[in-house]
Amino acid sequence: ILASILSLIIYWIIRDRYRVRNLNGKHVFITGCDTGLGNSLAKWLDRKGFCVIAACATEKGSQELRSCSSLSLKTVNLNLADSNSIARAVMFVTEQTAGKGLFGLVSNAEGTAPLGPTDWLSIEDFHSVLDVSLLGLIEITLKLLPLLKKAEGRVVNLINAKGLMAFVGGGYSLSKWGMEAFSDTLRIEMQHFGVKVSIVEHGFFKAEEVNSDIIEKHLFKLWNRLTPEIRDSYGEKYL
Repeated sequence: ILASILSLIIYWIIRDRYRVRNLNGKHVFITGCDTGLGNSLAKWLDRKGFCVIAACATEKGSQELRSCSSLSLKTVNLNLADSNSIARAVMFVTEQTAGKGLFGLVSNAEGTAPLGPTDWLSIEDFHSVLDVSLLGLIEITLKLLPLLKKAEGRVVNLINAKGLMAFVGGGYSLSKWGMEAFSDTLRIEMQHFGVKVSIVEHGFFKAEEVNSDIIEKHLFKLWNRLTPEIRDSYGEKYL
């Protein structure tokens, strides 16, 4: 019993050494903050005392987030499929951090992902998700690395675990597997600079429950644009 109590005390002492202290002045940049997990995280970190910079895809999302947060939370519009938008967001983050560097980068945004058999899809369908969820994530991470290295900060990539199961065609699973590989490589390389790189594989949240009506609508849209040859090869029964 004494050994168990001693082990528990040692565990708590070690764990508390890794708790982040002095939160004031530490800047965290989060993508995908219009709704869902990114939105909730921005509000939570703001309440904790971090200097949150929240990237939203729409002005409406930015306004709603600012209306229920402290004055220290800042928002910036960001389209991860647009290099110019990424450059403007990086400039904004650089100005807000004012030479202190960036304590944290949390990547959360997801592109629209048509789901269906692979040969029902076009290359544009793959671009619609990969340009945002993978290439956009990589681009903004690369451009923010100098600020992260300056603060010896951390990168946290949020990955929906359902994307790690390759059960349907499209770019969604490709983007998630690509994020895993990019994160694992970056983690090794950034150790030299004191920058931590983490992956959080999460499941479904209430805000992300699957809407079968939307999935069915997308499937019929894909089906209706197929060539007669491909449609005949599958048949109405398959649909």
